[in-house]
Amino acid sequence: MTVHAPTVRQDARVIGLVSLAHLASHFFSLALPPLFPVFKDEFGVPYVAFGLLITLFYSTSAIGQASAGFLVDRVGALPVLLAGLALEAGAVGLGAFATSYRALLPVAVLAGLGNCVFHPADYAILNSSVDARRLGRGYSVHSICGNVGWALAPPFVVGLSGLFGWRVALLAASGVGFAIALLVAGQRGAFRDHREGAGGRARRAGEGVAGGARVLLTAPLLSAFAYFAFLATAQVGLQTFMVSALVALYAAPLAVATGALTGFLLGSSAGILTGGFVADRTQRHDAVAVLGMLACGAFTLVVASVAPPLGLVAGVTACAGFSMGLTAPSRDMLIRGVTPTGASGKVFGFVYSGLDLGSSTTPIVFGWLLDRGEPRTVFVVAAALMAATAATVVQLRRPRVVAPAGS
Repeated sequence: MTVHAPTVRQDARVIGLVSLAHLASHFFSLALPPLFPVFKDEFGVPYVAFGLLITLFYSTSAIGQASAGFLVDRVGALPVLLAGLALEAGAVGLGAFATSYRALLPVAVLAGLGNCVFHPADYAILNSSVDARRLGRGYSVHSICGNVGWALAPPFVVGLSGLFGWRVALLAASGVGFAIALLVAGQRGAFRDHREGAGGRARRAGEGVAGGARVLLTAPLLSAFAYFAFLATAQVGLQTFMVSALVALYAAPLAVATGALTGFLLGSSAGILTGGFVADRTQRHDAVAVLGMLACGAFTLVVASVAPPLGLVAGVTACAGFSMGLTAPSRDMLIRGVTPTGASGKVFGFVYSGLDLGSSTTPIVFGWLLDRGEPRTVFVVAAALMAATAATVVQLRRPRVVAPAGS
């Protein structure tokens, strides 16, 4: 039987749909944090309590994502993706009916369960449905759309909250998620099942928990896991509490502080786009990853110094985001280079669970720092974590290995 390669139009359709779902997942992960100052006044709880919400979200997602890759291989990527998107949208919608802080706790858990499926499901779809000649650009669009989702969430929820109240804002966000899920479901014919053909060989190569552990528990992949864990501690800590920290540190109006966060996220998207061209023109992906993270840490320390005027803070945070985003394509090239043949699904699920694990450990600490009146330290700690991220790159220079036979 002749297998025809996908056309540019078919690839663009798949990349667009999967990236739109990824945008939604990132959007929902930042739907609540911009409203923390409002919740603090309404529910009368300290910032550390909101740190617990983020910890619940990401710890649930980390636990789920570690096994989501196995589920994707068993039942298919698209059903898992749609279920996760609907669950996350539904959880945010339930948040609109919260009458106390405690009511937000199960919302965080449900949203975390929905969030855990996106990386293993998205990459399984992209790898099987997009021509290999265009896969790199597919990865780039996928990452950029995730950052755009982060960038859209703060102005969306803060803007609607200011006009109609935070409950309407969360209901509107939920409605957007369900609309995206229906759109993707209606285009299911565009996707190939990654379990067919070569996917069957990949599945046999990593079947079983013990075999999967032997594939994953190698020094390069553990280092990749650590990279994502440290990256997430810095990135999510800033994204969650940058607005609150800037309000305290600069006495900034909420809209101005939100603009600085939006600048960070948009800068990150621009960095990812630029980083794709850089990654295509260099073999020193390790140098790009290290220098980019160190530069991001330096810009973060500039914000901590309170040296720039309030009107320039958004520009500094945009530079920090650009530096971080610049590293993403080179980071992905490094991880691709240490991914064993026939184990990409499990590797994506395992390595990206480091993002959620790191994300779950930081918010309580950052919230505690704010409650102690230390907004400056929030940025200093984030910069230190970026330096730790850069230090993990050494093991990622090791070459690709082959999955053990029979694993």
